[in-house]
Amino acid sequence: MSDFNTTVVTNPSTFILLGIPGLEVAHVWISIPFCSMYVIAILGNFTILFIVKKESSLHEPMYYFLCMLAVTDLGLSTSILPKMLAIFWFHSREIDFSACLTQLYFIHCFAVTESGIFVAMALDRYVAICHPLRHSTILTNPVVANIGLAVVLRGSVLVLPYPFLLRQWPYCRTNIILQPYCTHMPVAKLACADIHVISFYGLFVQFCVMGLDGIFIVVSYIQILRAIFCLPTKDARLKTFGTCSSHLCAIIVFYFPAIFFSLTNRFHQNVPLHFPVLFANVYLLMPPILNPLIYGVRTKQIRDRLLWLFTHKAEEGQKEHERQMALKNLELEAEERKQAKRLEMEMEAKRLDTELKLKQLELERTKMGLPYNTNNPSPGRVLTDAERNVSLEKKHLEAEEKCLEAGAK
Repeated sequence: MSDFNTTVVTNPSTFILLGIPGLEVAHVWISIPFCSMYVIAILGNFTILFIVKKESSLHEPMYYFLCMLAVTDLGLSTSILPKMLAIFWFHSREIDFSACLTQLYFIHCFAVTESGIFVAMALDRYVAICHPLRHSTILTNPVVANIGLAVVLRGSVLVLPYPFLLRQWPYCRTNIILQPYCTHMPVAKLACADIHVISFYGLFVQFCVMGLDGIFIVVSYIQILRAIFCLPTKDARLKTFGTCSSHLCAIIVFYFPAIFFSLTNRFHQNVPLHFPVLFANVYLLMPPILNPLIYGVRTKQIRDRLLWLFTHKAEEGQKEHERQMALKNLELEAEERKQAKRLEMEMEAKRLDTELKLKQLELERTKMGLPYNTNNPSPGRVLTDAERNVSLEKKHLEAEEKCLEAGAK
């Protein structure tokens, strides 16, 4: 590592990501909110994707663009947070040169793509409000797919020169990057070459993203506001403008911190070093967190569907509990019926056995020429032991039958 700081190297092996400079001691505590932000971003954006997929009434251009935004937010947060948390928790600060270039490519690509999606959503709102009768014929599914593809290609192509230029330059300065992830300018400042090319190209990309996209969004909303103010009633104006509120909030969350961050980078001479790094992290991670919350809270269809899912799950749980209880009751009733049937069969077997014994006694007494009547024996005649036993068994059987009939009733 010591030779790396003084020797010109075309492709350095590794860089060192410092994390939050000046706050290394507090990295573990700083990781708690960032980890929470990542979990919220993952859950929120996957929830948006799940709801739009399951609810057929949300299969419209606005929600298709919202799904593209959710996928982009997932990609952006996943490009940053895993490595950042590894630095905070395990002090895994080294990053391979190729991995660094890959990370910065995807961070910038997802950021540019997100801006393009906001432009596409502004177009959707413009068509829906200014040309409502033609909305379904203008923004068909193939058109929406082509717009999404164009947005992704624009982001991929605009950012592609960053890793290409950075790979060509030699590096002879320190290999320490004063932030927890790779972006193009911090890496370019480590190169022993004229970096004006990538600096000017970065300004060009920023102009395309912040400038042209911002202008398109402003022009779209000027036309939208003109159409809204032409509506006859105040309620209609508020209701129509309400359909744009989620998009406007998401734009504010994305663009305003970017502008503030850009100004801070140029005039931060008296600002502590950790402040722009922390603000950059918040700037990149707040949209993936807030976008699902904004659209989940302010969009009635998504909010209603989410509430329905929770209440439906609770009702399903209650119904499942009732179903289980009913099954247990049926099982108990079936067991009771089996026991009653078994007792009835046992009583029937005893009855048949007693009748068989009575028949045998009757045959024996008939052979001996004696009268047979165990219920009303002849006066003065003493019953034999066999007759007495049969009589007792018969009475016992009749008593058991009466108890069984009383229990059945």
